[in-house]
Order: sequence, then C-alpha cells, then structure tokens
Amino acid sequence: MPRIALTMHPSDNVTTLMDGRLDQASTHDGLLLKTSVPFGHKVALRAIAAGEAVVKYGVTIGVATTAISPGEHVHVHNCS
Repeated sequence: MPRIALTMHPSDNVTTLMDGRLDQASTHDGLLLKTSVPFGHKVALRAIAAGEAVVKYGVTIGVATTAISPGEHVHVHNCS
C-alpha cells in the first residue's frame, strides 16, 4: 500500500507524509520517494532550486539551501 501524503494548497511544492510506512517508496498519488521519510515530514513535489521558497499551506515556510529533487526529504539539512 502506498504512503499517504497531504498537500493542502495548489501552490505547495512540498507534501507531508501522514503515515509511518517507511518500507513504501511511493505516495498514493504516484510520487516516488528518494529515501525513507518519517511520519509528519515533508517531501518535495517537484524540483526546488537552491534559494527558492519552500511552500506549504500556500505559505513560504523556508528557503532551499541546496537543490531538492522531487520525492526528496525536505528538512533542516536542505531548508532554512
């Protein structure tokens, strides 16, 4: 069974994983995950360039400190 991901706004470039099925490599809408991402953490919906805004709930929540690929974990290691 694929992972459940929650995207709240059409302008979001990240989605939040809503389950703990770390053994699954894709979300219910077909996004392929690059790594095992914990419950409640974000993954990129599309490529996000270094310096680009990270958008969740239609609001900028940070800035990418490095380029982020679709399906990659978005957290403190690549977003400030």
